[in-house]
Amino acid sequence: MSLQRILATFFMAVIAGFLALAGAATAHEIRPAYLQIDELGANRYKIVWRTPMLSGMRLPVALRFPDSVRNVTTAEREIPDSFVETRVIETAGGTLSGKRVEFVGLQATITDVLVRVHMLDGAVTITMIHPSQPWVDVASRPERIAVVKTFIIHGIEHILFGYDHLIFVLALMFIARSWRALLLTVTAFTAAHSITLTLATLGFVHVPGPPVEAAIAFSILLLACEIIRIQKGQTSLTAQQPWLVAFAFGLLHGLGFAGALADLALPSGDIPLALLFFNIGVEVGQLMFIAAVIALVGLVRLVPYPPSAGRRAFLAATYMIGTMASFWFIERLSAF
Repeated sequence: MSLQRILATFFMAVIAGFLALAGAATAHEIRPAYLQIDELGANRYKIVWRTPMLSGMRLPVALRFPDSVRNVTTAEREIPDSFVETRVIETAGGTLSGKRVEFVGLQATITDVLVRVHMLDGAVTITMIHPSQPWVDVASRPERIAVVKTFIIHGIEHILFGYDHLIFVLALMFIARSWRALLLTVTAFTAAHSITLTLATLGFVHVPGPPVEAAIAFSILLLACEIIRIQKGQTSLTAQQPWLVAFAFGLLHGLGFAGALADLALPSGDIPLALLFFNIGVEVGQLMFIAAVIALVGLVRLVPYPPSAGRRAFLAATYMIGTMASFWFIERLSAF
């Protein structure tokens, strides 16, 4: 049985799940909230609390500091798509180190919070807080492994919950006619999106997010059309050199990945570290998905069925890819 037929059967087995999640396909686009704590002096800290806004409404999450904390000054302002609250606080009877800051209401959302703590001695701690554990314990000394873990996990989550990116990778697997071609195609895609992710994150390239997301959906639709052409026996660049097409579209997808880091609004000094480990996380997540597909393919091979069923499954799966891509493209285009 050919690689394409096996992958098609796998896709038909899980397509219902993807369709159920189609409405949530933009979940990875929801920007995280951001809390920055800078130590100014003895028992005094500057707090910057940025929450995303959706349809003109701010994220319904509030900060709760220990009872020993009092506000010295408070200021609020709106920026595009975010609400920013700036405070200067003082603590009585000690520092914030070892104290807990709670995010009231976070557990009722699907938004994460990136917390950055900068102490006077230069120590910087970066932590990603999830709704399942809506608090952070302020650490006096950063653990480098914790910072690495934060951005690797963020990269893994971004790719695994970015259903459009996963569908694109699956479409690339449909086009590959052999395991060698699959390896070259996925490698080209990885290299390309790493290039644009780096350039965009470092500020050398800037493209607005909504057009990029719409173009990503359109790239999946184009791949679906190319799969149909290949099945009809028509020659094309995609059929002859799928790695080249994967590289070209990978440049586009890299801009989409860069948006996830840009939304964190990190200080410039943190960007190189975040970029490195976020990119590693994206690659790990992508390899996890491909490995899962290959493992399920191995299971599908154990189930006998007639060749005609494989052909029908392949055709139906391709049209389903195109249908979902069309939906995402129209949805994102209308949001401009």
